[in-house]
Parts: sequence; structure tokens; C-alpha cells
Amino acid sequence: MRARFLVPLCAALCTAQAQAEPVVVPWVDAGDVPLPKTARSVEIVRSEEPLSLRPDKASPRRGAAAKGARLPLYGATRGPGCNGRWLLVGPVAWVCESVVRTSPEPPLSPVEAPPLTDGLPHRYYFVGQDGSLGYAKLSLAEEGIPDAELEPGFAVGVVQVAHRAAGDPFGLTTHGLWLPMRDLTPARPLHFSGKKLEGVLDVAWVNTETTPVFAAPAGVRAKSDVRARFEQVTVLERRKAAGSPWIRIGEQQWLRGRDMRVAATAEPPPGLRPQERWIDVDIENQILTAYEGSRPVFATLVSTGKGRGRSIQATPKGIHRIWVKLVSTDMDNLEDEEASRYYAMQAVPWVMFFDKGYGLHGTFWHRSFGNVRSHGCVNLTPRDAQWLFYWTSPRLPAGWTAALPTEYEPGTLVRVR
Repeated sequence: MRARFLVPLCAALCTAQAQAEPVVVPWVDAGDVPLPKTARSVEIVRSEEPLSLRPDKASPRRGAAAKGARLPLYGATRGPGCNGRWLLVGPVAWVCESVVRTSPEPPLSPVEAPPLTDGLPHRYYFVGQDGSLGYAKLSLAEEGIPDAELEPGFAVGVVQVAHRAAGDPFGLTTHGLWLPMRDLTPARPLHFSGKKLEGVLDVAWVNTETTPVFAAPAGVRAKSDVRARFEQVTVLERRKAAGSPWIRIGEQQWLRGRDMRVAATAEPPPGLRPQERWIDVDIENQILTAYEGSRPVFATLVSTGKGRGRSIQATPKGIHRIWVKLVSTDMDNLEDEEASRYYAMQAVPWVMFFDKGYGLHGTFWHRSFGNVRSHGCVNLTPRDAQWLFYWTSPRLPAGWTAALPTEYEPGTLVRVR
């Protein structure tokens, strides 16, 4: 399709009382009916509305948008599979006119990475030992026939808490079900964050409950000086003594390497563009490092798959690219008939799939970072996953819940080794 440009409305340029911000009319095909002059955005009216790469129902998916989101309106054209026109609502992103509505309200502001709190987009809870029943309508909760039964240990994201007239609080899950809050136990994610770097990979973390500080490698232990798990230290020197690795963190302050997770610099993979962003996942050390070209900019602890070799629970080694990003998605193994234990996690946050169903994502159900633990994905704390989500490509414009890469913006490269 040839390029078109937005045309300012004549009145906005010609009248002496023009508004401070000129009104802009999106382009339409020559000879077609103009779009309403009041249309400033496109309002999404269904959950997870698909966005297409081209104005064609058979087009590959470009992403998805959230119900209620207002996306910018750049233009319109006719195309297969749409009763109305296809509307351009983002970078190579189209939606059919017949499933949305135009709005006089401005589009949502561009997305910026939110400040780091606990990194979670919702409040998360685990279903208690007696399970729980879910109801589609709060007014019928615990009075009508339940719409779902949740097993003990399943995790849910709660977007709203409300009380019935009788008094007991109920939580509305991301699946649209009301659950009694008394059946739920709040998740307590680890408030751990990796380290932003200035081009030097000199960070390590304690990976035992505690570790003593020594005055010299394999030397005398310093009195009353210990470091606790997840404590971050700056590595000043590395040395071997008595056949074991040691790191220096200060004047006459040494830690045993076996008690630590020490980040190590990796060579860029072949085929990178100059200064391209990429991610290195070091399975042996359970450390993820983010690079811009050969320059490290961030490092943190992860938990990779507990399987080995070609096991379904092994994180796949090799060079991959993020093929889709999702603000959240459900994860479970309920269809695995050979599973020894079933799990179901609703609305797992900040998901970046790089090899089929394997990806990077936030984790609120364990604190084993720095050690293998997952079913194959690369687990990060919610804070770290949130940071990476906004750092990697493809980017998610405001109002989008998912984005797939394009030829103009390929997914960030992820190397697992």
C-alpha cells in the first residue's frame, strides 16, 4: 500500500480562532466516505480484540487490544473480511470498523514503564486447601449453581474486591469469576531486583542462606561478618585458593565462590546489528544479562527449567527471538495426563515467549531465583520481568495486551546457553 499522510482540517488552519492543537482528519481511500470529523480515537469494545498486520482478515496477527482501550486513528481502507473498513490504529496494526467504535476522546497516552513497586499488574492469591467455587454474578455467589470449581493451590489474579449485602468480601478474578476471599491466601512475591549496569559486569549475589566473610582467600574468617541470601555485592577481584574460587568485595573481605552466583561476560551472538539489544541466559550460573551490543546494561538471578537434555521441563538452549509479548497469560499443565502434580496459574505477568511455549516471565509463586526450579520457562521476579518487558521488543503501545514482531521491529534476541 502506498504511503499516505494526515491532512489538517482546513478550518483549523484558516480561522482566526483556530484551536491550539489542530484537528486532524485520518486519511481514507480516494472517493470513499470520509470518517466522522469528531473521530479522534478507536474504542475497543471486546476483550483481547485481535489486531492484524494488514487490512485483511487472512493477515497474520499483529497483537491484541484491551477492552475499553482508546487507540489512535490514522486512516481507513477497504479490505477482505471486514463489513466496514479496516482502521489503522497503530504501527502496522489494523482492526475492523464493524467490531469497534470511533470516539471523540483522545487516544491513550504512550506507554512508559511504570515505577517499580512489586512489579505485579494485579493482586494474586492461592486457592486454599479446601478449594473454592466461582460465580459469574456476585448477586448469586454461594446461592446459585457455581460456574467453576478451583482446585487447592491454583493461583488467581484478583482485579476487584466487593462485598455482598450480607458482608463477606468476594474477589473478581481475571477470568470474570467471583470467589470468596476467605478461600484465598495472598501471594507474597520476592521484592528482589537485579542490577542496572554501566557497561561493566561486576555483580554477584549470595546463593546460600548466609555466607561468612573471610580476611583472605581460604584464610581466617572475619568476626561477626556474614552476608545473607540475595544480597548483592560488587566483585572487585576473582582468585582461586585451595582449589576453590573466591571473590573479593572489599579490603580484606572475601567470599567463597561456591556460595555465590557470579555474573560472567558473554560474547555477542553472530548476526547482531550494531548496538542491538539482546539477552543472555546462563543456565549454569542461573543469571540473565541484558546487553546493548557488547555492553552489559542489566543482570539478575533467574530460575530455569529443572529438566535436562530434551526433557519438556528443560529450558531450550540456542539462539531464539521473542515471537510474542503478552501483558499476562494463563499457564497450566491440566492437559498433561502424565503429570505427577497439576498446577494452574492465572494471569502470569510480563510474558515474553521466545521458543513456542517457552519464555521469560514474572513469577510470584516461589523464591528460588538463582537455582533451577521452573517447568521450562525462565522465571524472573515480577520487578525484573516488568523491567525486561518494557526494555525488549516488540514494544506494546498503550492499550495493547499483546504484540508480535514485524519486519520493522523484530523480537529481541534471546540466547540460552
